Amino acid sequence: MNLNWQTYPDSQAVAEGLADTVADKLRDAVSNRGEAFMAVSGGTTPKKFFAALSQRKLDWSKVTVTLVDERFVHEASDRSNAALVRANLLQNEAASARFIGLYHEAADATAAAGQASAELSAQKWPLDVAILGMGTDGHTASFFPDAANLSTLIDPAHDAIVEGVDTVAGGEPRLTLPLLRLIEAGFVALHIEGSEKRRVLEEATLLDSIHPIRAVLVNAREPVPVYWAA
Repeated sequence: MNLNWQTYPDSQAVAEGLADTVADKLRDAVSNRGEAFMAVSGGTTPKKFFAALSQRKLDWSKVTVTLVDERFVHEASDRSNAALVRANLLQNEAASARFIGLYHEAADATAAAGQASAELSAQKWPLDVAILGMGTDGHTASFFPDAANLSTLIDPAHDAIVEGVDTVAGGEPRLTLPLLRLIEAGFVALHIEGSEKRRVLEEATLLDSIHPIRAVLVNAREPVPVYWAA
């Protein structure tokens, strides 16, 4: 399994390079079908990428942004991916983009996932762009190794839109797009930084790997570009 490494000297350079590529993909989607649909990830790594992308000029009023995954927390929480996106991406040129979050007030993450699925079902799937991250435990999206429904989440035939995830490793229950919704995107990329994550990703290419990110690498339609900086 070959990885399509896109290597940059530092985190700002990789953020700018990825922003350039994503902006081009969004422009193409708007030009070809009149709108664009993108899912982005949370965490600390994408902040500079979000800031760079927010400066790119395109018709953001025709772009809908959603999340690859979300914690089952209100947007007022400092752990909310929605809050991260609003503060860092939906600014500047990108202020006119439409945002659809995954969190809904509900009894539990599974019920919230049902509400998010209903809302997102009105969108024109597949995604044009999906930008993934990865943890040092090899998870991507909310495909945590300890998730009870991991086999369902990474089943490439499972066509749900949003799933709830019960995980201890994730810190709290989660909501996530399952594998199919990610790998069917027109452009799928992985954004990681640091030597430890590079080592984990290279381990995921081994046949005996149990890292959840491997499901993306194996099932993607073409080698996934890895935007990486040391």
